Amino acid sequence: MKKILITGAAGFLGSHLADRFIAEGYHVVGMDNLITGDLRNIEHLFQHPNFEFHHHDVSKFVFVPGNLDYILHFASPASPIDYLKIPIQTLKVGSLGTHNLLGLARVKNARILIASTSEVYGDPLVHPQTEDYYGNVNTIGPRGVYDEAKRFQESITMAYHRFHGLETRIVRIFNTYGPRMRLNDGRVIPAFIGQALRGEDLTIFGNGLQTRSFCYVDDQVEGIFRLLHSDYSLPVNIGNPDEITILDFAKEIIKLTRTEQKIVFKPLPENDPLQRQPDITRAKELLGWEPKVSREEGMKLTYDYFKSLSKADLEKQDHKDFSKYNH
Repeated sequence: MKKILITGAAGFLGSHLADRFIAEGYHVVGMDNLITGDLRNIEHLFQHPNFEFHHHDVSKFVFVPGNLDYILHFASPASPIDYLKIPIQTLKVGSLGTHNLLGLARVKNARILIASTSEVYGDPLVHPQTEDYYGNVNTIGPRGVYDEAKRFQESITMAYHRFHGLETRIVRIFNTYGPRMRLNDGRVIPAFIGQALRGEDLTIFGNGLQTRSFCYVDDQVEGIFRLLHSDYSLPVNIGNPDEITILDFAKEIIKLTRTEQKIVFKPLPENDPLQRQPDITRAKELLGWEPKVSREEGMKLTYDYFKSLSKADLEKQDHKDFSKYNH
């Protein structure tokens, strides 16, 4: 039986990846320090004979006994609210954490796939974004802690690949959504749906003409699965190129939720990207992958998930107290 370590396993994407690899017959070692992850995302796996969980921060030395075939490094805060509150942890998991896991992969002779992000392109001057575009990132801006952690992560991964001959894969993830997203994580889909369910006005930052391209989680997981098993070591965009303005998206949410909310406008945060659309030519050619789930279908599944949450979850304003983590 193949054995895979998934870091960030209690997070949104990590938990869906754990489900997929269990279903594919792998032994899954989940690892998470639970700063932003939630055990409820993986509690259904605790009784499974092929799943084990390690409560650990990968920024510190990582030990996994026995053989290991694959590593998926998905540990990192991923929402702006989180990484602005825990900037040092965000930088550490992208740098020290990645270094530790590359070292582990080398010792175990395992193939490692790291989760990079469309944020490496910053506020892009090229549209849509291809993997060859170097990006437009403010290194010292508030969002730089996430963008630069991921850019460094790509650099050190390629260094290990070139210098040590390590088998590495890099996925650049574009906006992904679906069940198990955190309602108050600051990203547009949970924010809009949460506001609609609570009967609040929908908040748009800026004029609403900025664009995003949303990929349903099952499509994202399929792309990652195929990339891990490919023989391609350079970055690959995995996302849905179906682009929409935030204003039009807010109108779609009002229609989906059948609510009567108004749309209100607030100032745009610093360095918030104005356009975001992946060029997925490389994923199509190399992996035979493209998204299958339409936004209408995916949003309905996501809305059904959020509707099933308790009133307490719905009303919760803040996620966690991060005060003990920033050092």
